[in-house]
Amino acid sequence: MRRLRLGMAQINTTVGDFKGNTEKILEAIAEGRSRGVDIITFPELAICGYPPEDLLFKPKFIDENLRSLDKVINGSSGITVVVGFVDAKGDIYNAAAVIHDGELVDVYHKIYLPNYGVFDENRYFQAGSECPVWVIAGVNVGINICEDIWYEAGPATVQAYAGAEVIVNISASPYHLGKRSFRERMLGARASDNVAIVAHNNLVGGQDELVFDGNSIVLNEKGELVARGKQFEEDLIVADLDVEAVFRTRLHDPRWRKRTLLFEEQRWQAPKVIVSEEPVGAQKPTLAPRHVEAKGMPGEIYDALALGTHDYIVKNGIKKVVIGLSGGIDSSIVAAIAVDALGAENVIGVSMPSRFSSPGSISDAELLTRNLGMRLLTIPIEKVFQAYLDVLKEPFKGVKPDVTEENIQARIRGNLLMALSNKFGWLVLTTGNKSEMATGYTTLYGDMAGGFAVIKDVPKTMVYQLAKYRNALGGREPIPSSVLEKPPSAELRPDQKDTDSLPPYDLLDPVLKAYVEEDKSVEQISAMGIPEEVIKKAARLVDSSEYKRRQAPPGVKITPRAFGRDRRLPITNHFKGY
Repeated sequence: MRRLRLGMAQINTTVGDFKGNTEKILEAIAEGRSRGVDIITFPELAICGYPPEDLLFKPKFIDENLRSLDKVINGSSGITVVVGFVDAKGDIYNAAAVIHDGELVDVYHKIYLPNYGVFDENRYFQAGSECPVWVIAGVNVGINICEDIWYEAGPATVQAYAGAEVIVNISASPYHLGKRSFRERMLGARASDNVAIVAHNNLVGGQDELVFDGNSIVLNEKGELVARGKQFEEDLIVADLDVEAVFRTRLHDPRWRKRTLLFEEQRWQAPKVIVSEEPVGAQKPTLAPRHVEAKGMPGEIYDALALGTHDYIVKNGIKKVVIGLSGGIDSSIVAAIAVDALGAENVIGVSMPSRFSSPGSISDAELLTRNLGMRLLTIPIEKVFQAYLDVLKEPFKGVKPDVTEENIQARIRGNLLMALSNKFGWLVLTTGNKSEMATGYTTLYGDMAGGFAVIKDVPKTMVYQLAKYRNALGGREPIPSSVLEKPPSAELRPDQKDTDSLPPYDLLDPVLKAYVEEDKSVEQISAMGIPEEVIKKAARLVDSSEYKRRQAPPGVKITPRAFGRDRRLPITNHFKGY
């Protein structure tokens, strides 16, 4: 029986950390060798980290990437390695090195370069033009990179009809809500349509706004799951692939013979490259049973936020974070995520009550910090606020109090948090959610002041789901029930409620999803049964708040279309979408 023992190293890389990335790769190669794998694969651009963006314009960056590749080649004795790197031959390419037993055998260049959403690869790379099939341990293997497999008649199909029995796709496919199931359906279709085993090796970890979920999978020639990598964790997935089953299935499928003719004159060449004719060792250690379940909603979003927060803080060398705690739902969930990501000893909460702060909000913040085991500082802002009012008394004479006085309070709080950040090196985590960011229900240099916005892509209604999820994980519920039950309020004026300025969130969030993420018109959204005045108000707020969002800190992307990376609109703009 023909089998191929495959290892997929689902590692967490850091852009530009050539030493750290190379060490991880070499450690995984050593582990794969000890487990008898014939071939071990790594994610897209694993050598340099993904996405490197304009670092690719720096020749030194490319050179260090190539020197690191040499170290991987030197550490590949007795095994075949497929690893992502930047190739430089006249131009630069997003590439996969095919390495065997201490030698670079061949290089694959990515053909489809995505240039939508968060991707900008046409800005940097030249596209490849060949789809080779490599003979590895006597098995015909097609190797391609990320976007290449998303096309129905793309490189994977060309390789399959050129004889590939196993298709390996090394990838850096970022997470967003619904992406995992969509990606797995696509990969299952590629496997069954091409009657080939498909192995998708995905990156894991946070990189600025992006989070990569791992979830590497192996599917057999029928599109059935063989093995799955962990979600949001590093992992080495080892599986024995039944290549003989591919041969038998193709033998009994008359469509296969007919469709092969269609690919005899295709646009990409598909040469065959011999890497190794025999498996690594006749005797292989027994594989332990493996069972990994995908978590699903809302747990996967919570894990994405925790991983994105952890990696942004740790990879940038920051030790501690500070959060302004209002006693509300947003700051409570940010505190819980931060504690889970970084440890309670590295998270400091600051309560900054004013004349408008309710006793319940102050006590809720205190209870939250006790439940989470984090430190709480209390810095009342009343004296500072009064000082501002006194200083501005003359220029404001004859003008009634309005949102200006509300924003002064928010900016005092932002100033205090930044002072603590400057003095102690703590990074400020902001607490605004996507509903607020969309509508401009935020204060520039106030609650928007900070270094990382954990929930900037999380709609308000989802914030409540995440809070309930976190409370249900077991042990003491960290977020007080009163926080979940009270109406949302900025508490910047007497008896203030969010609904004074915004439609109810259960109405607002569907409008924002349709208008921001799906580009639907007011008329199309109105057909969903939502009052037109609600839609027009929301659209007007979204359109007029672009200048604020441009000044917001980065934050974790978890929806299909996040502000900043995905959705880019001009600030100076006379077009009205309402």
